[in-house]
Amino acid sequence: MAPEPPSQRSDELPRSTRIGYGLGSVATGSFGTVPGLLLLPYLTDRLGIGAGLAGLMVFLPKAWDVVLNPIAGRISDRSTHPAGPRRPFLLRAGLLLAVLFAIMFAGPQSPTALAGGWVVVAFLACASAYAFFQVPYVAMPAELTDSYDERTRLMTWRVAILALAILVSGGLSPMVRDEFGYAGVGIFVGALIAIGALAAWRGTASARMHPVVSAEGSFTEQLRIVRASRPFRFLLITFVIQALATGVMLAGVDYVARNVLHDKALSSVLFVCFVGPALLVTPLWQRYAERRDKRSGFLISSVLLGGGALATLLGMHLGAVPAALAVAVVGVGYAGAQMFPMAMLPDVAAEDARRSGQNRIGVFTGVWTAGETLGLALGPFVYAAVLALGGYVSSTDGLAAQPDSAVTAIGVGFSVLPALLVAVSLLYLMRYRLDPPTREQR
Repeated sequence: MAPEPPSQRSDELPRSTRIGYGLGSVATGSFGTVPGLLLLPYLTDRLGIGAGLAGLMVFLPKAWDVVLNPIAGRISDRSTHPAGPRRPFLLRAGLLLAVLFAIMFAGPQSPTALAGGWVVVAFLACASAYAFFQVPYVAMPAELTDSYDERTRLMTWRVAILALAILVSGGLSPMVRDEFGYAGVGIFVGALIAIGALAAWRGTASARMHPVVSAEGSFTEQLRIVRASRPFRFLLITFVIQALATGVMLAGVDYVARNVLHDKALSSVLFVCFVGPALLVTPLWQRYAERRDKRSGFLISSVLLGGGALATLLGMHLGAVPAALAVAVVGVGYAGAQMFPMAMLPDVAAEDARRSGQNRIGVFTGVWTAGETLGLALGPFVYAAVLALGGYVSSTDGLAAQPDSAVTAIGVGFSVLPALLVAVSLLYLMRYRLDPPTREQR
């Protein structure tokens, strides 16, 4: 590794490392987005599975990660691989995930029981591989740098690339589906996941890690210590509830386009409006964090997230353009609601490591990603439950006429429900406290 140029501060990461690390979000963004966007419609409107059962089928494999993610964190904490404790997981688990994702949409479409079973087993395998990619990946920032502000800059790159990855994977996947079918979606997204995994593995090859002493004690004891962290607990609860709200909206995009706005092509438009603003506003959120603080930025972005969701209720009744504008407000809030907590998590974990002298970063991130996974998994499940309560009619061609009650459920589930969830999350965010270091300490 070449010596740092004199102009570069010792705590500042090279741009190549920031970008390399950020490119891992191509994998996390693609896998985190497309199943939530298209897997539920695939089950209800291609395989003909009832909305309630389809929601359960999407939820259960992801719920498995709630158990597996902390274990993956613990395993990566104790890794002694010469290439570093985290990087080998990026390559192996990332490439395995890419292959499994392509397989998930390549199964039979009849009989229904066989087709549904194929999806559940393949999605469970995907979720398992993803745990061993995502947890080490999220743990890396706390070990890449000791700097409070540098972690914010690192997260800015990550969130910006994440937004682009979500925009590409989620925006193009409905078009790929319409042109090449769901099997085409599997290949397309699998390729994106492979690219992201390889880029993160290669891009962090020259990074100098900042190891701390490995944690002692049993896994249960470590979880108990992590749970006892008040800042982490409130930050996690806030993030999980907002992940649920985001998952609900994401699951509803395709249904709103087809059944409320009566144009399936608007699925991509609404999705782009949801994610696109992040490419513009994420650097602005970063400046806010550096000049003020991350917590207040998280509060403001959360209000925009929830307020924009509520505004879509009116927007959907006024037409496609007002609906898209309301979703764009959601997108501005979503950018901050992703960047701020992901930049705050390494602060919490690094502060714990500083005080204890032990490396529990992997356990922190394992619990974090388990919570995030649970929230995102519950999103389609909750939205499917709303559809079932509204009497949504499943089919194998997506052309079934829907009763008025189902159309109402589609709209309310997409707008009012996520707004209420964000409002609840603010009650916990207000209780989060972790004083940022002074400028001299940064």
